[in-house]
Amino acid sequence: MLRVLIADDQDLIRGGFAMILDDQPGMTVVGEAATGAEAVRATLGLRPDVVLMDVRMPEMDGIEATRRICSGTDAKVLVLTMFDLDEYVYDALRAGASGFLLKDMRRGELVEAVRVVAAGESLLAPTVTRRLIADLVRRPAHGVAPRLAGRLAELTEREVQALRLVARGLSNAEIAATLVVSDHTVKTHVSRVLGKLGLRDRVQAVVFAYESGLVLPGDGLEA
Repeated sequence: MLRVLIADDQDLIRGGFAMILDDQPGMTVVGEAATGAEAVRATLGLRPDVVLMDVRMPEMDGIEATRRICSGTDAKVLVLTMFDLDEYVYDALRAGASGFLLKDMRRGELVEAVRVVAAGESLLAPTVTRRLIADLVRRPAHGVAPRLAGRLAELTEREVQALRLVARGLSNAEIAATLVVSDHTVKTHVSRVLGKLGLRDRVQAVVFAYESGLVLPGDGLEA
C-alpha cells in the first residue's frame, strides 16, 4: 500500500487531495499536516512514502520541512505551488524535492505524480518543470561548477552519457534507444550515477548535470 502524507495550511486543499488519493486502489493517506513542523513530525512518526508539501506554511515553511524530511527519512517530497515559476521551488529542488505540482492540476495528474515519484522516478516531463529547471541552472551559485565538475570523474564514460540524457529529460526507454542498450542496463547506469554522486533522484541529477557544466541551457530541457 502506497502511503501519502498531505501538508498544506488550507483545510479544503488537504481534504480535497485526501479524498482523491484515498479513492485510488493501493493508495492511502496516512496523515495530514497544517504547518511545516507538523509535516516533519508526522513524516518521522508515520513514515509515508510520499509527502505532498505546500511551500508557504506557518511555523516552518515547506522548504525547510522538505530539507529535514529528505535528510532524515526515505520519503519522497512533491512540492505544491500556485505559480509555475515560484521562486521558492528553486530552493525546494536543492533541498531534495523530487518534483513539484501546480495546485490547479487535474485529478489524474495528481494520482499519476504520486505513483511516479513513489516508484523512484521524478517529474521532468511537464512543460513547467522543464522551464523551471532550465531557469534554475542559468543562475548557478558562485564557484559551484568547478567543484561539481570534478565529481564527474567518479563516473564511467557510459554513466556520463546516461546522466547527460537524463538531464535532457529523456525517459529510460528513450535513453535505451539512444544508447542501443536494454531498459535494465539504463536503470543500472542511472542507479550507479545517483549512488556515486550521492543524489536522491533524477531531478537532483538534472540539477547536478547543469550546475556542473556537463549540460548547458539550450541542450534540450527547455520547453
